This record gives sequence, C-alpha cells and structure tokens, in this order.
Amino acid sequence: MVEGWLDDDYLILFEASEVEAASDRYAISRWLPAHRVIGLRGWDDLLVQNHEGQAFSVPSVPLSSEHVAAFSISSPSPRLSPDSRFSGKIKWYVKPLALGGDPTSDANTTWVSHEQHGQLVVWWNEQYAVFKVQSIGA
Repeated sequence: MVEGWLDDDYLILFEASEVEAASDRYAISRWLPAHRVIGLRGWDDLLVQNHEGQAFSVPSVPLSSEHVAAFSISSPSPRLSPDSRFSGKIKWYVKPLALGGDPTSDANTTWVSHEQHGQLVVWWNEQYAVFKVQSIGA
C-alpha cells in the first residue's frame, strides 16, 4: 500500500497483491458487482476499478452505482507526498454524511484502522439499505 497527497486528494492505493483482500474487506461485490477496490480517496470515497481497467470514485456510504464517478489516476504508480499524520489510519464519520452526519463536528470524527474501516463500511451500507427500503415503504 502506498499513501499520501496527490494534489488536493489524500490517496491510499493498494498494491496488486492487496486488491483482492481489500475488495473482500469492503464486500464490494455486494454493491458493485464486477468491480474491485484499488484504494481510497480522501477517506470518504473508495477507488474501484471495473474489468476493463477503468477507475472510479464512489462514496463509501452509500456504495451504489448511482454515485460512481470516473476518476483518473495519472499513472499506475503516481508519486504521492507522504504525510505521517495520517499514515495507517482512516478518518471516519461516526454517523456517515449520507445519513445526516455533521462533517464539521469533532464529535462525529474518529480515526480507525483499515480493518475497522472495512467493517464500518459494510455495516453502514447494510443500515443504509434498510433505511432506504423503509423510506420507500413509508
């Protein structure tokens, strides 16, 4: 894994040997079949790639094809500027923004490990799916 700043984006890019484990950790096949996780962008978005090799950015919550946006990585191994303040950890909103979380509240922000991040992304996407079904049925 390599991480650091690329212009205004903080990127975490997985090595080819890490992509399968990352895709499993985020259960990407449940929400975006035929994609795999290749990294994170600014902590809020996953970077995914389809079978044709095209890269996309998608919010970690909700993980939905409705929110997939093209994303260009300048090269297979872009030069990232490391930042030791963020190395090995991911910023997480305790209550995700898509569910009304406040991005400016310090009480809504915590730092988690990569493993915890995967668990939170899966759990909150399951909650989002239930919420969406309930709001449609209401």
